[in-house]
Amino acid sequence: MSILKKLKDLKCGKVETIKLKDYTTYRVGGMTTLISPKNTECLITILKFLRANEIKYKILGNGSNLIFNNSGYDGVVIKLDEFNSLDIKGNVIKVGAGYSLMKLALKMCRSGYTGIEFATGIPGTIGGAVYMNAGAYKSDMGYIVRSIKVLTPDYEIKTLYNKELDFHYRTSFLQKNPEYICLEATIVLRKGDKDLIMEIVNERKERRIETQPLEYPSAGSVFRNPEGDFAGRLIEEIGYKGYSIGGAKVSEKHANFIINTGDATGEEIKELIEEIRKKIKDKYDIELKVEQEFVE
Repeated sequence: MSILKKLKDLKCGKVETIKLKDYTTYRVGGMTTLISPKNTECLITILKFLRANEIKYKILGNGSNLIFNNSGYDGVVIKLDEFNSLDIKGNVIKVGAGYSLMKLALKMCRSGYTGIEFATGIPGTIGGAVYMNAGAYKSDMGYIVRSIKVLTPDYEIKTLYNKELDFHYRTSFLQKNPEYICLEATIVLRKGDKDLIMEIVNERKERRIETQPLEYPSAGSVFRNPEGDFAGRLIEEIGYKGYSIGGAKVSEKHANFIINTGDATGEEIKELIEEIRKKIKDKYDIELKVEQEFVE
């Protein structure tokens, strides 16, 4: 019996065969099996089945930081779209892991709440953003997340508070402990001047349009900036602005972005990233850290 049939027999949510390129912002990736659990109980049932059968799996948010191979993913992708609850009580927000971070950020900014302006241009889910400690403009999720509800590897539902989440630049407790799954986050903001907040949001949007290749599929900044320098500057210095491997190309607008010009594969993006890392290491003895995740 196929995995697809066995997963359908669990009756725990929608099961389908998908092209990963339709589920990632890079628009790359081959075929895999996807399941969207209806609730936490269903998620537990699915995880128990996958672990008992030694089937690998990946939790997928908005696919805005992942690079899948075009050969496909020989496991199961779990998408928490049904975990999309939203409860706003003044400046305290309880929000499901599958809810859009960008949507929440815009909603709260328009309501005159400050602290989440940085997230209005980040196309991830709440769960993915907590996992990555997504951020911009010298702020990140660590500044606004009070606590999260997680499913532990032992199938317990626990609350982890900010200090336990070990938020640091683009990392968190969840990244180091991927068997813990974020189900929900509690976010705390501050009341502010709505006009001023929206002015900041709109200014930053205009700056992104001017400086980032938003017209092409990408996954944002590829490398972390090394201390005291900029990854984009280093990439320009080695002459790689506009350089391409197949359909994967270093943006001419911003050298720390790799874009899919139309027919790139995950393998080509990975090859381009690794080539840049090697050139920078050879020339400057700097180890560039990749912000995106290669999924094998």
